[in-house]
Amino acid sequence: MTYWLVKQEPEAYSFAQFEKDGVTAWTGVRNYQARINLNAMKVGDTVFYYHSVKEKQVVGTAEVVREAYPDTTAEEEGWVCVDLKAGRRLDPPYTLAEVKVHKVLKELALVKQSRLSVMPVPAAAAKLFLARVVKG
Repeated sequence: MTYWLVKQEPEAYSFAQFEKDGVTAWTGVRNYQARINLNAMKVGDTVFYYHSVKEKQVVGTAEVVREAYPDTTAEEEGWVCVDLKAGRRLDPPYTLAEVKVHKVLKELALVKQSRLSVMPVPAAAAKLFLARVVKG
């Protein structure tokens, strides 16, 4: 299994809204590295949901339920999206401040490539995030 992290401003599309929707097409990605990452996602991969800008914290999980397909919100060809199914919340969320000081997490692209909106997460980091997932 591969792990990923996607970033979104909570004012634009919060994890709470994602939970209500259940499944969403992850559209609007217009960064070439992020597009490569979307194309690498496979059904069943775990995705961590990060609230960017004001909150700056990993708040929940999701699962890839449809692999890359053309993003109909794009004006140019070649841009893709994936479908994600909402998972569980992290309690407490993992803040960016915690990530930056943790010996394993501080190596994440979240810290090193802060503008990247879709990124891989190494298994060791995923294990730390998953330890905070609300059970039940």
